Amino acid sequence: MKQEKHTNQLINSTSPYLLQHAHNPVDWHPWSEKLIEKAQKENKLLLVSIGYAACHWCHVMEHECFEDVEVAELMNNHFICIKVDREERPDVDNYYMTSMHLMGQQGGWPLNVIALPDGKPIWGGTYFPKEHWMKNILAVADFFSENQQKTREYAESLQNGIEQASLKIAEENEVAVKPDSQLLERAVSNWQERFDFENGGNKGAPKFPMPVNLGFLLNFGKLFGNDKVLGYVKLTLEKMARGGIYDQAGGGFARYSVDEKWKVPHFEKMLYDNGQLLSIYAKAWQQFKTNEFKTVIYETAAFIDRELMSENGALYSSLDADSEGEEGKYYVWKQEELKSIFKDDYSLFAEYFNVGAKGFWEQGKNILLRDEPDISFAEKQGLTKSELREKVKSWKGILLNERAKRVRPGLDDKTVTSWSALVIQGLTDAYKATGDNYFLKSALKKAVFINENLMAKNGQLVHAWKNGKSTAQGFMEDYALLIGAFISLFEVSGEDRWLKKAELLTNYSFQHFFDEKRGLFYFSEKVKNGGIITNHFQNEDNVLPAANSEMANNLHKLYLLLGKPAYKNNVLKMLQNVMPHFPKYPMAFANWGTCMLKLVKPFYEMAIVGPDANSYLQELQSEYRPNLLWAFSKMDTEIPILQGRFKKGKTLIYVCQEGTCKLPVESPVEALGFIESHD
Repeated sequence: MKQEKHTNQLINSTSPYLLQHAHNPVDWHPWSEKLIEKAQKENKLLLVSIGYAACHWCHVMEHECFEDVEVAELMNNHFICIKVDREERPDVDNYYMTSMHLMGQQGGWPLNVIALPDGKPIWGGTYFPKEHWMKNILAVADFFSENQQKTREYAESLQNGIEQASLKIAEENEVAVKPDSQLLERAVSNWQERFDFENGGNKGAPKFPMPVNLGFLLNFGKLFGNDKVLGYVKLTLEKMARGGIYDQAGGGFARYSVDEKWKVPHFEKMLYDNGQLLSIYAKAWQQFKTNEFKTVIYETAAFIDRELMSENGALYSSLDADSEGEEGKYYVWKQEELKSIFKDDYSLFAEYFNVGAKGFWEQGKNILLRDEPDISFAEKQGLTKSELREKVKSWKGILLNERAKRVRPGLDDKTVTSWSALVIQGLTDAYKATGDNYFLKSALKKAVFINENLMAKNGQLVHAWKNGKSTAQGFMEDYALLIGAFISLFEVSGEDRWLKKAELLTNYSFQHFFDEKRGLFYFSEKVKNGGIITNHFQNEDNVLPAANSEMANNLHKLYLLLGKPAYKNNVLKMLQNVMPHFPKYPMAFANWGTCMLKLVKPFYEMAIVGPDANSYLQELQSEYRPNLLWAFSKMDTEIPILQGRFKKGKTLIYVCQEGTCKLPVESPVEALGFIESHD
């Protein structure tokens, strides 16, 4: 066993990111309020460094700075040094990231902040090479030593700005705006100026998959009959599925593409991306019936189960971009290597996956990517579609076997509740799209794990978990995303226990997170004597939907399922906080836009009761219908939307709008006919 020269306080952590730094000569400590008390007693500045396990530049800075004895000595002498895993403590990350923006800096990770002994930030930056790092932190320490009063005044001013930014909502005196078709159409019209109609995604580079945005645009295009927007969504999903950002051998998506054509990924794979992209491709398969989208569904789900799940159903957070200290080494191929693997089939393989000029990356390495649908490639090669499909399936199996001989990228094996919920959501959407029980069973297994390990009987959640140990209590994103996943699980399974758990989590959220005056949910639980970290309202959608936008969508569904009009009032009040901003910045409020669509366009509840309810449901769900909420039961039930609707020996379908139902019908065709005649 390797004898380590240094060991710091991070050695007792469960976070893989913190453990990566446990043998740095820097005297790192994990974040704690007690540590801040210690710093105040000693009047010693804090140096807070935030990152995550799959962060490439975090690794680079660790090697250049934090593993260096000279740098460590400087840091240890002048600061109490704190390492934070941003995925474990998104509240700490948000607080210091907000301070960075207020300082006029561009955020990113690693995020390095110097703070007063009480935790209030005074200086920050992201990646620094060794000499710049030492020069900067020493200058800040010297300035504080000589100008303590001035520094504290600056920190107080910055703290005031953080509090204002964190709790920013629409001004109370603004005229209430109601969502309407014109507002949504105007917002999308403005947004289209950013669309890349050649490569998909937003114009320019880098290119990030933004599932929240694509989900709203798919809904908008469908409900407004906007073929241009639908075409843009389809193009984006096609280009992503064919590009290097998608793992052509093993399925699953990398974090982003560094170029505008989705070719060269930043190779880390995040659970939250893949859970959400599973959802959007499932919906796109329903809408467009494009076979390559169906392939992505199956391959992405298989990737998650193969590489990001333990046997008990716990989901892991991410796979690193690097292996053996080299970015992308696990995923790229040299021509000579592929020639020896595929021999007589190499020429066809190379043309299919663009090995050579187009797939070339650097230093003789190739990124596998595709140009076109399989059907057109097969026609060019004189192959039938089934012949090509069998070849591609064989090629991918061979590649996976060969790749398994390599050193795998680092795995962040902690479980994050909110991210796991996104995978459950993705699997329920995949089940809706395909009717394949594999997806339902997989979703149920993961949901049972969460229920048994991450959720208390009173509804309280943990945020991060590993090996039976919780490292952070649940944040609003955990509650909001898990409520949404449990509602969806009820919709596809018919098991009322999941709806009851969604209701339990909702009640807990109102008790512990809700601000009655503003009508919004705080990100962290309300406490009487909070620490330094300013609580905030998470309203802007990003790579993940905002906690509040997700809750607005949840409450709309629960209002209909449970017959609680107060929930609709909550939704309308929540929307007032973002409506003034939506037309100008729809990409930052896309999940709110999804909620608005439910209020602007006709929205239906489909309640199915009787022995054939399950088969009827699958028939009805074969097409993409974003304006439908589903509920079914084979027997009598007390669920409000289904209560009193069971008739022995019959399977009845009720089409309703806000609780008002048409006379029941016994044919899925009749039920859909009513909806289609009114859309």
